[in-house]
Amino acid sequence: MLNADQLAQHYRHVRAQTQALVAPLSAEDCAAQSMPEASPAKWHLAHTSWFFETFVLERWEPGFQPFDTAFRVLFNSYYNAVGDKHPRPQRGLLTRPGLDEVLAYRADVDARMQRLLATADVQVLELVELGLHHEQQHQELLLTDIQHLLSCHPLLPVYDEAAARAPRAGAVQWLAFAEVLAEIGHAGEGFAFDNESPRHRVFLPAYELASRLVNNGEYAAFIDAGGYREPALWLSEGWDWLQALGREHPLYWRRGAQGWNEFTLRGVHALDGHAAVTHLSYYEAEAYARWARARLPTEAEWEHAAGHPGLLQRDDTCWQWTASAYLPYPGFRASAGAVGEYNGKFMLNQMVLRGGSVATPRSHVRASYRNFFPASACWQFSGLRLAR
Repeated sequence: MLNADQLAQHYRHVRAQTQALVAPLSAEDCAAQSMPEASPAKWHLAHTSWFFETFVLERWEPGFQPFDTAFRVLFNSYYNAVGDKHPRPQRGLLTRPGLDEVLAYRADVDARMQRLLATADVQVLELVELGLHHEQQHQELLLTDIQHLLSCHPLLPVYDEAAARAPRAGAVQWLAFAEVLAEIGHAGEGFAFDNESPRHRVFLPAYELASRLVNNGEYAAFIDAGGYREPALWLSEGWDWLQALGREHPLYWRRGAQGWNEFTLRGVHALDGHAAVTHLSYYEAEAYARWARARLPTEAEWEHAAGHPGLLQRDDTCWQWTASAYLPYPGFRASAGAVGEYNGKFMLNQMVLRGGSVATPRSHVRASYRNFFPASACWQFSGLRLAR
């Protein structure tokens, strides 16, 4: 764990980075909500401050007084132990407080947190570190939610022409792994969420993993071969999802006069056939794997292979769907208190993704990280790596 001085410095960096992400946006951009699963940028800014005010300052700040008593409800996400919540699908209706007041809230919380960190004990420091990793999760969510919001605009506006590009990779190779009794889960002194523990053994039969992610050109071949029209390739629930939405291609692909285009944070560009395909649902990833006469890896296979030098695009391109349901590890115990609601209560109807994306802060990446989303989620930076 970082010491008090290191954590105070890291706190300033993470909080500044969050505000830098919204700098290209207007106040109107920050208030809009494009779908129930996404949140306005203004809400992300407030909620990440709410976390520190509610879980740290309220408990340990001498003479604590909330910035605004209404914020306890308005910016609670899903912590039932804390109290009432504003409905998630209606976050875009929170026209008040305005963006300026939310930024003032952040500044107030930051000043109070810096004072507290100067005298904090280990228990406080551990919770602050959790809060910073929570905020880094919201930094990635900010970008995914912004991209979805701008994709709904008829002008398809650019968020940032300098937005990071994911690395490309060359020819695919198959990496072979012998049968093994492997250990997976968090180990060591660094930070990890509770759902990454305890470390445990898993038997893995021999398997192979693709050295890189499936790219746009390969996925376009799946479309051209009628992949979105062949029910035999799809899970029943996935086929129903496909039919209900009328989906014929990945979320941000657009057909143009010269072929496929893709909407990105940099605006609309011709589809790069050598770049990894992203913004896929689990249904799409699983259907493609079946079409390619392969499968998705289990999360244990992925983590076991993560240290292999030939594994490209491991955590800097897009999250990779696995065949594993999001379930507790043997012996899992959720963290004590309200923060115990952070991961454990979502262990139903979710699939695990591994790796990291172009939008994931580098200090937030580790091989044991267990991301999770419902199978229909496709606005995230999510793609696939094949196994067999």
